[in-house]
Amino acid sequence: MSTDPLADSKLAPLLPADDAQRVSLHNEVHARPSARIRLPALIVYVAVLNEGVTREQECEQLRRLPGQEGLTPQDLANNFLRLRFTSYTVKWERHTEFTRYSIVQPLPANVNLGDLTPQLLIDPVVPPEWLRQIPGRTVAAIQLAVLEGNLNDGDSLLARARNWFDGRSVVASQMGNGHSWAVTQFYICADGYERMLVITPPDTTETRVGRVTQRLLELETYRLMALRGLPVAKQLGPMLSEAEAALSEITGRMERKATTDAELLDTLVALAARVERETSEHMYRFFCHLGLPRAGDATHC
Repeated sequence: MSTDPLADSKLAPLLPADDAQRVSLHNEVHARPSARIRLPALIVYVAVLNEGVTREQECEQLRRLPGQEGLTPQDLANNFLRLRFTSYTVKWERHTEFTRYSIVQPLPANVNLGDLTPQLLIDPVVPPEWLRQIPGRTVAAIQLAVLEGNLNDGDSLLARARNWFDGRSVVASQMGNGHSWAVTQFYICADGYERMLVITPPDTTETRVGRVTQRLLELETYRLMALRGLPVAKQLGPMLSEAEAALSEITGRMERKATTDAELLDTLVALAARVERETSEHMYRFFCHLGLPRAGDATHC
């Protein structure tokens, strides 16, 4: 029997021929399953720009973890790897422009909601030196704690949650139909990390905790990656204004017949070439962060 479910399906003959990238893109969506996370937990998350960083360098970094000396670049070929240790996991994911590392560990038993500025890394499972040696340039770094709490008293919940953020103002949101709360301050602390806090009922499944935390981390990462197009947009603004004014002038000269067709054509071609050059240099920055992959690239941006 074929291993292709589409080939075995009775509906397959009724469908148009598959797009060349259909299967690879479908599998890509499901290639990074969310983890099962047991409460209470801490996720230390670092996303780095990987321009100039090879897969071999990232493999060498992962080999520095206990018992991973035998890792090879081939183990990283699918752009996703989850390493399981006795009490924690390390997840590696490589994307087109960035690579992210997620360390999931249990929170210390004495850490509770309402603690004053808890030291999240009092007992880190991954040495800070290992995190500092990750190849690349940091674009996002987050300490995300997940705790149990009573969601019925929102005011009391927020008052206790603020202690995790040095008493600063926080932004809180109910997720889904109120199954969990997410609290953050969008502030980079002195240690370089943002902090997020997820509060969820005691009966929340490990699968749901994994999905919730994965979505929050992805939202923050892609928010920052999308904003990388903002400086480019500001840079292109004056050029586009000049091009618009030049096109208006060319149109006016055509109406007034103030110059020859050959001269107008030369001017128009020069303007079009300038715009085309800027488009070719910068279009990737915008299309990538809209979620559109480059031609021939089946991985997410």
